[in-house]
Amino acid sequence: MVEKVTSLAAERDATPSQLAIAWVLAQGPDVVPIPGTKRRHYLEEDVGALGVELSREDLDAIEAIAPRDSVAGERYTPEMMARINL
Repeated sequence: MVEKVTSLAAERDATPSQLAIAWVLAQGPDVVPIPGTKRRHYLEEDVGALGVELSREDLDAIEAIAPRDSVAGERYTPEMMARINL
């Protein structure tokens, strides 16, 4: 999956993270990406996602790589859930 996303991003002259953020932005005006970073370099890279325009074909290609229903299960283990909202 990572190799396919990296290749698709490179075809659009983008990084994988820019492609991911552009995909989130393409989900609609009520969906907002909130990238987190500790380094200015990555923040600048993330902002570059604003220049990545995805066509319907691009969105379909991403869906083919990572279908919405391909991820299943809990986000955190029970041990980690016990540490949330203490």
